Amino acid sequence: MTQRKALDAKASGLMVLLCMIWGIQQVVLKMAATDIAPMMQIAIRSGLSALLVYPLIQLPKGQHLFSKAYALPGLWIAFLFSAEFFLVAEALRYTTASHTVVLLYTAPIFVALGLHWKLPAERLSKIQWSGIVLAFLGIAFSFLGREQNQFEIHTIFCDFLALLAGVMWALTTISLRLTRLSDAHPTQTLFYQLVGGCLFLLPLAFILGQTEIHWTAIAIGSLVFHTLIMSFLSLMLWFWLLRHYLANSLGVFSFFTPIFGMVFAVIFLNEWIELNFMIGTILVILGVVVVSLHTQIEHYIRYNPRA
Repeated sequence: MTQRKALDAKASGLMVLLCMIWGIQQVVLKMAATDIAPMMQIAIRSGLSALLVYPLIQLPKGQHLFSKAYALPGLWIAFLFSAEFFLVAEALRYTTASHTVVLLYTAPIFVALGLHWKLPAERLSKIQWSGIVLAFLGIAFSFLGREQNQFEIHTIFCDFLALLAGVMWALTTISLRLTRLSDAHPTQTLFYQLVGGCLFLLPLAFILGQTEIHWTAIAIGSLVFHTLIMSFLSLMLWFWLLRHYLANSLGVFSFFTPIFGMVFAVIFLNEWIELNFMIGTILVILGVVVVSLHTQIEHYIRYNPRA
């Protein structure tokens, strides 16, 4: 097994690049929404990306891609992935990209709660519970202080959908940890998710009347970005980094993703970020940082009692 290395300048630079790509994806979906519905974008990009990933799948000798051991968990993962992006697509119809990316990235909080419930080894420490309280205070704060007009009610509902998308993402992560897919190569689990994203979301787009496409430059650009860069190259790069560098060190950078998302939404979509949502975002990010870096925080407190 390859020895994982500590973070160096190369890995740090690549992680910043990845966070920028992940942060801008909702912005690009929103930018192209008038020409191609977000749900249709996600369905098409998932199918095309699955074709790119398929040749890279690595299976154990004698194991089939759709063997009984992987079929049911693979179907479940595909459903959760589709549910996540269905909620993201619906959220983007009435709420902002900045709201969507921040609420989507509450997923680590729900992962921590789920694993605490399922695995004794993943019991939450006092430090982690404080981070979860912080994050939920941030979520509550981001929903407070809204005007009660019809447009704002639609926005609040779609913010809630974005939060549910974060829950679906967390369920996907928990399921990957608790099923046979925990031993599968990342390309295999990614393939299940992408195929599911196409097969589940494409019919939904037709049922909901979201299939109209205007083949403008921005629509084509969005599909190229999401297919090649977001759903293929960025995830392949992420898996490569996980194989060569310490996962905890890499995970620290993911906290920058919602920040990049908000910045890009302001720059490219001229979105206005309300004060209450800004404060809520800060609390959410702090909470996620505390939950994810609890070991380092506890170590620092133990050896710096006056801090």
